[in-house]
Amino acid sequence: MSATSLEGLIQESGNVVEMLRNSKTGMYVYPVVAPEFTNWRDEQRAWRDSAVLFDQSHHMDELIVEGPQAEAFLSYHGINAFSNFSLNRAKHFVPVTPAGHVIGDHIIFREREDKFILVGRAPNSNWLQFCAAYGKWNVRIRHDPRSPSRPDGERVQRTHYRFQIQGPEAPKIFEKMNGGPIPDIKFFHVEPINVGSKKVQALRHGMSGAPGLEIWGPYADKSYIHACIMQAAKDAGVDLVQCGARAYSTNTLESGWIPSPLPGIYTGDGMLADYRQWLGADSYEASGAIGGSFVSDNIEDYYVTPFELGYDFYIGWKKDDFVGKQALQEMKGKASRKKVTFEWNRDDVLKVIASAFEDGTPYKWIDFPQPNYASTSADMIMRDGQMVGMSMFNGYSFNERCVLSLGVVNHDVEVGDVLTLVWGEPETTQKTSTEKHRQAEIKVRVAPTPYASEARENYADSWRTRKAG
Repeated sequence: MSATSLEGLIQESGNVVEMLRNSKTGMYVYPVVAPEFTNWRDEQRAWRDSAVLFDQSHHMDELIVEGPQAEAFLSYHGINAFSNFSLNRAKHFVPVTPAGHVIGDHIIFREREDKFILVGRAPNSNWLQFCAAYGKWNVRIRHDPRSPSRPDGERVQRTHYRFQIQGPEAPKIFEKMNGGPIPDIKFFHVEPINVGSKKVQALRHGMSGAPGLEIWGPYADKSYIHACIMQAAKDAGVDLVQCGARAYSTNTLESGWIPSPLPGIYTGDGMLADYRQWLGADSYEASGAIGGSFVSDNIEDYYVTPFELGYDFYIGWKKDDFVGKQALQEMKGKASRKKVTFEWNRDDVLKVIASAFEDGTPYKWIDFPQPNYASTSADMIMRDGQMVGMSMFNGYSFNERCVLSLGVVNHDVEVGDVLTLVWGEPETTQKTSTEKHRQAEIKVRVAPTPYASEARENYADSWRTRKAG
């Protein structure tokens, strides 16, 4: 009988790392939105030089949590402090396992005292749905999963549309949309603005390192809101460039957010064992793929902590209790890795590309602008024959004219150090997204995170502006 749960699959495989490295789930797809509206180079350039429109309506889960215990439930299952979480604000919400390993992250919006909306990838949504039942909390949860990766012509419906407009020319569009100056919205605060005849919620945000707003409302209004945005840009004399799915995934390389760490849920007893039994065999956690040159027999070697990702200042230490608090207290102040940007050596990248034009087995292809061949990536970062870090998300930035990746390194690695990234998989896997290839060594220079100066210098106080400890 085929396994029906993640735990069943793990028991069948006998090795969870091997199971995930051989996943046949294929390329990680950003669904529904066209791959390109113009070309991905100009679309990348728009968030730096003019203005860009991101359609974020389809690639993220949405979870609505409401009820008398909504705040207590979310506070207990996230590391964040909730004492300063007033109405019309947003937070970067990070839950961890009882062992202190990151599960993922969401952006969480507080709409009422007893209602929150969370937006992000599946691991957090799955975890919170399980926790609501596991702890018998008095909350109601409505889950709107991301749109199908390959809808095959079927009609797609969501609860909300979600657009983001960013870039130095964006404020001119906002004023035209609103019919006058918009409110002075603080970073990660929400205020209503006008778009045509509709009043919409607007979050002050800056995903790609440029100033901007994220707006949302009922999905039925999506076409009308889109038309109003495009007309406002035309009236403002701004060249608003629509961003396709190919360029969208690369914006984080400049602003420093690692979007897909491996959820730290594949080991552990008690609550985590029950969770793996609850997760279906077709869940993100069961079908996702690990890609990259780093192969370990221990799945925990792929886990990360809030300290390593720079999220430790979110931790609400004054809260009476939350999942993972004891484990994080034991980690606090101890040596761990830190997040950095890796700048790939131009000549080594060109060497890898050139191998596709030569006889024999080529190096692993570097897909432009982003090689999304696995759900989560782990490429070895080496120094003097020793592994000193892990590259976790990579792609090409036309704005910076280089390939960049985000990852973690040992604390003794400094900005400016030149290390070696091992690119490609060491063995033949069953991934349908991986061609036969050989490994390449690529020199990388350790650079700050965020890489883009706009994000580093002008973001409000956040994990992006905190120096790694």
